[in-house]
Amino acid sequence: MHVSVSARGLRSLLLCITKVSRRVAQFTSVCNVSTFRSFHLNSLRCQKSSLTMEQAANDSGTPAGVNTPVSVEETATKDATETGKRKNDEPDEAEKSGRGKRRRGAGGKKLRPGERYVPPPQKRNPGVSFSQEHFDETSYYFESGLRKVYPYYFDFKTYCKGRWIGKTLLDVFNSEFRAESIEYYQMAAKEGRIKLNETPVEDLSVVLRNNDHMRNTVHRHEPPVVGRPLEVLVDDGEVLVVDKPASIPVHPCGRFRHNTVIFILGKERGISELHTVHRLDRLTSGVLLFARTLEKSKQLDQLVRDRQLEKEYVCRVDGEFPEGELICEEPILVVSFKIGLCRVDPKGKECRTVFQRLSFNGKTSVVRCLPLTGRTHQIRVHLQYLGFPIVNDPIYGASAWGPHRGKGGHIGKSDEELLQALVQEHQNLHLLDITDDCTGVGQEAKKKIKISEKMDKSGRTAEPDESGESCQTQVDKKFDCTETTNINTKNASLTESQNPLSTNSNGNQTEAADSTRKTPQGTQDHLCSECKLVRPDPTEKELIMYLHALRYKGPDFEYSTSLPDWAKEDWVDAE
Repeated sequence: MHVSVSARGLRSLLLCITKVSRRVAQFTSVCNVSTFRSFHLNSLRCQKSSLTMEQAANDSGTPAGVNTPVSVEETATKDATETGKRKNDEPDEAEKSGRGKRRRGAGGKKLRPGERYVPPPQKRNPGVSFSQEHFDETSYYFESGLRKVYPYYFDFKTYCKGRWIGKTLLDVFNSEFRAESIEYYQMAAKEGRIKLNETPVEDLSVVLRNNDHMRNTVHRHEPPVVGRPLEVLVDDGEVLVVDKPASIPVHPCGRFRHNTVIFILGKERGISELHTVHRLDRLTSGVLLFARTLEKSKQLDQLVRDRQLEKEYVCRVDGEFPEGELICEEPILVVSFKIGLCRVDPKGKECRTVFQRLSFNGKTSVVRCLPLTGRTHQIRVHLQYLGFPIVNDPIYGASAWGPHRGKGGHIGKSDEELLQALVQEHQNLHLLDITDDCTGVGQEAKKKIKISEKMDKSGRTAEPDESGESCQTQVDKKFDCTETTNINTKNASLTESQNPLSTNSNGNQTEAADSTRKTPQGTQDHLCSECKLVRPDPTEKELIMYLHALRYKGPDFEYSTSLPDWAKEDWVDAE
């Protein structure tokens, strides 16, 4: 019996050694030395424990394969005695796996020599609203019937776009941000105005990588708008309705920030956190609705989607419009979403607009317009197609469309040729609602700037809105950004309270009758090209298009304004 037990123990020992050898071979290929040692010691403990248990079984006369009850205390005492270690002495999980704690900053990845660390992108808060901090960036002053903004410093920010990856900052500035020369960007970098991942960049030859965050500090100038005050028609706590003057964008876009309806309401009336229900073209005037609460915004949005919001516009067009009711159902195609240019085309989306002549003064006609669908520039495109473009429409009334100005859809040139012709016709590009650099002639047009010219180096795209109109969303070539944040501003010492104002016959706030626009004292920047220019102030024809949103009606509400002066029967064109 003694010999039988010894043979069994020998077999168990040989079997255990064989298993240990196999597992050692596996672990040595994937584990480091410390892991192997830990595993080897545990295996030996298992072997010793197995032999001890078999010996105890032999001494007690109990077969080795039979389970015997063992208390927890006995097990713990036994393990401590056999291993000679406390529980706290066991290697932790990181030591067993051969991995230490992940390094902060680089995500656990070791950077190669000369490699830049790119932080992960920050989460954006889409619900951020403009606050007093933004409104205090600069102030207004009024001159020659125009509302003007003191120049101020501003940060344009953007993450590296996919098409920029692998390119240098110099390449990106040269190909996409052509509002300024390469020499300007090089000087701006030396002064710390260009930052990459919040670190000033002095050498523009740095290669961009995915998730790079860029910041460009600029000396910002905004174009002037008409000085007529914003009239609040309704403010009941749920809905805010204003009579928007022509030339003022609804919300910040492109070169416009403080000269917008949103900022004027915030700066002059302390109204913020508004929800946009619909939008109007910058050059269009009239009824503009905002929701005060999110619940009301959703309710009005549903009315728009269900086409339960009835809209009525009035405009003045060239020529004698036919009497009676005229319906235009020509489909409208967006030539370029980025540029916001449209035309009638069989491939376009279905549209329906009802027109009715109200008066004719021998030269122009006042027309009532009811857009039953909501396409971009719907009223303007349909009237152009009918041969009666809106007076002062810088796009659809331009001679670039040909001798008949697009009547009947006859253009006689490609979309690219049309866009080139529009830019060449209007050197003052900010009136066009198109982007100069998108046409490939932006740099050439910029070279033609002279002290006395009214050249503007920015452009806009048009965002469609359910009313058939759109908001000019400029693409500012300082940075094609999706997010903007202000920095400390350096405003003029003059404030609004220091500017005694009067009101002219058109209702515009005015100061001095100076017909030129130059940078006010105390706000000049030595790198800013705008500060070196003196521009003539825009004329009324350049700021006001004769299209007005007269009435908006829903199931249980109706908001309207009075007719603008140019829509009255006794109105006479000053020209």
